[in-house]
Amino acid sequence: MCGIIGVVGRNGVHVNQLIYDGLTVLQHRGQDAAGIMTDFEGQFRLRKSNGLVSDIFYTRHMQRLEGHIGLGHVRYPTAGSSSKAEAQPFYVNSPYGLSIAHNGNLTNAEELRKNLLDSYFRHMNTKSDSEILLNVLAVELFERSNGISIDGDPHLDIEAVFGAIKALNNKVEGGYSCVSLISGYGLLAFRDPNGIRPLVFGKREVDGESEWIVASESVAISALGFEIVRDVEPGEAIFISSSGHFFSRKCSESMTHSPCIFEYVYFARPDSVIDGISVYNSRLNQGKKLAERILQQWPEHDIDAVIPVPDSGRIAALQMANTLNVPYREGFVKNRYVGRTFIMPGQALREKSVRRKLNAIEHEFSGKNILLVDDSIVRGTTSQQIIEMARDVGAKKVYFASAAPPVRYPNVYGIDMPAVNEFIANGRSIEEINEKIGSDKLFYQTLDDLVESILMGTDLEMEFDSSCFDGKYVTGNITDAYLKKLHDKRNDTAKQEDMEEDQVLDLHNDSA
Repeated sequence: MCGIIGVVGRNGVHVNQLIYDGLTVLQHRGQDAAGIMTDFEGQFRLRKSNGLVSDIFYTRHMQRLEGHIGLGHVRYPTAGSSSKAEAQPFYVNSPYGLSIAHNGNLTNAEELRKNLLDSYFRHMNTKSDSEILLNVLAVELFERSNGISIDGDPHLDIEAVFGAIKALNNKVEGGYSCVSLISGYGLLAFRDPNGIRPLVFGKREVDGESEWIVASESVAISALGFEIVRDVEPGEAIFISSSGHFFSRKCSESMTHSPCIFEYVYFARPDSVIDGISVYNSRLNQGKKLAERILQQWPEHDIDAVIPVPDSGRIAALQMANTLNVPYREGFVKNRYVGRTFIMPGQALREKSVRRKLNAIEHEFSGKNILLVDDSIVRGTTSQQIIEMARDVGAKKVYFASAAPPVRYPNVYGIDMPAVNEFIANGRSIEEINEKIGSDKLFYQTLDDLVESILMGTDLEMEFDSSCFDGKYVTGNITDAYLKKLHDKRNDTAKQEDMEEDQVLDLHNDSA
């Protein structure tokens, strides 16, 4: 999962600070790398590196990132690679000067890579499917631009832009939301035909001029003082010229709108609204539905308190406590300087980081029957250690609840989940998972209840990409061979090898 942002400001007003601030708001979507690119007087200016936004951009970088139009990206890798070379945005010099920041994953990346090399002689310098996507866009835009002379002054036809996106959508498979700069012309943004990955845009008027923003989540728009206009529709492309003029076009055949359900469970910030659905309300409803199921199955429960696993389990836990009519307590203090553990490659590293990330407040556990609530259980590493921590500080009984169903299948559209054999739910019943993580009772949300909780209170009709729970892939083109290759990339051994290779590559690049 990654975060993207693009801004078109007023002429003469640099957007570097807006993009930086927006990336800090989207930092939860990726802590591996970040980058900002601006277009200033026909020249791309770029700063990107590994690390957090606050660690990458110094005053000297911000001063150089001039321009009233630009884009930014925060990344975590979906195939294990963390090389600086994989940090975004990417760019190519032809046509016009073209750059991209991409959130998602292409499921036919290898086929596209081969075609780009064999048919168009385009060389890829990284393993990233984002570079492939950029080159597909470059090829399609070039073919519709009536030939481009380096010394000439080509005119960019808006029909050529939308035609290029339509052709791209016909070739590319998977989930993707993108922002792209076309040097000298403007900002392009587009979303996959199923709307799997989120994208929203906003606008504000300053001194009678329009400024525009596109981002992965609405919170990045409202936090910067823009008014949210709407979500980019599935298969839609929007283009905002350097002068602030707005154009939009549906660039694909109608497909089932299928946003990623995991956005509402875990990834998105609770203060975001995605495709018209409040993430906060959906997580409250997840807690309510799960508590109702517990009451149905266990009306004479002996739960003394509900304690969330911070932070993403907090909202569901609050509503669970209300519905169960038991006290809500904060039992863990979180060290906010340790990243999300299921992203970290290597079991030993994950286990060490869980203990560093959370510390238990003893008097909230001692002698009590506690219900711990988390958003989901993936590997089970975190859950197992948190249950041990609760027992270590005196909990009498430890029950555990997951606001999401068991994760049993790989996500192929841009979430870096582990290999299937590393899922704790792989090949295990709920009773066996309960025994494995060491809880006294284990409760999972059902998929039907999860979907109902997200749509509750709305009049929306949509299906969700819930493939990590039910194995049904909305693009309909996922083969066993593809899943086998994905498994080989995502298992801990492969990720460790990728990390070591990246360290060697980055050391070489730094010394070059």
